[in-house]
Amino acid sequence: MDHTFKPEVLEQLKRLEEKYVPLGQDLAAYLEGLYHTSFITYWDYIHLDSLLSLQTPRTTIPDEKIFIMYHQITELYFKLCLEEFKQIGEDKDITVDWLLRRLKRINRYFDNLINSFDVMVDGMDPKQFLQFRMALMPASGFQSVQYRMIEIASTDLRNLVDKAKRAALGLESTHEEMIGCIYWKEGATEVASGAKTLTLLQFEQKYTEQLIQFAKQYADKNVWHVYKSLPQHEQQNQKLKDALRDLDSNVNVNWPLMHYKSAVRYLQRDPEVIAATGGTNWQKYLPPRFQKRIFYPELWSETEVEEWGKGWVEKVLGEEN
Repeated sequence: MDHTFKPEVLEQLKRLEEKYVPLGQDLAAYLEGLYHTSFITYWDYIHLDSLLSLQTPRTTIPDEKIFIMYHQITELYFKLCLEEFKQIGEDKDITVDWLLRRLKRINRYFDNLINSFDVMVDGMDPKQFLQFRMALMPASGFQSVQYRMIEIASTDLRNLVDKAKRAALGLESTHEEMIGCIYWKEGATEVASGAKTLTLLQFEQKYTEQLIQFAKQYADKNVWHVYKSLPQHEQQNQKLKDALRDLDSNVNVNWPLMHYKSAVRYLQRDPEVIAATGGTNWQKYLPPRFQKRIFYPELWSETEVEEWGKGWVEKVLGEEN
């Protein structure tokens, strides 16, 4: 039998030797381990059996499993976004083209999320939703920490502070102070008393410290900081500015508006059902025109800021009436 190796095999062995020998490692031992390694399968590589077993409904209502799977898909998309934000923040030699590619990826992820949420809202049976949703209190999509991390990684933390409290905090406020006045707390207060809901109290207990540390980590790694670190002439790249505007619209208008559309459809008709959202003040929290949460205010005109989200909300209300 001819045991002569092909030139390309010998070349790979040489490259492996150059990698392992300087580290004091025995290449032959690694190759022996490779011999005993099984071929990888698709289902093992992505842990398919585990993934498909993660749906555990609290009720026997069929649409609850759809509800669970959709939100799990959403969190995976959020994780995809955070991987992009991480690479943006850690690149030491970032270019306009590279940043633009990453932003386009994030926008595509959100486009998919927004379109798929519309399918779920239109397709899910309202009666079934109201039945199983009552069994899920006080859990709420409000408690998605990955979404909060996406917000923090997108902009200067000050842009996420409740608009009525920004001036009072001043320019030297700490990350702890800004997280303490973050806009989303206003959306998780009881409608009647204004007290924090259990939904918010649970979220704060689990994630406050993690979010403070994340905010500190991204103080000079968030997308806006990275963008402003580019040379002035590169900041004028129109495609890049358009991608930033798209990200702003997707995260702060289009995505919350899909939730608003869902809330209007399933909760608005019976005021008593509002409790199914954990008591969150969704009427004031979800509509973009109330929060005016804007990542990149410098990229929008005064008129666009003034009318932020107004047309979108009016369109949705018109569709639902």
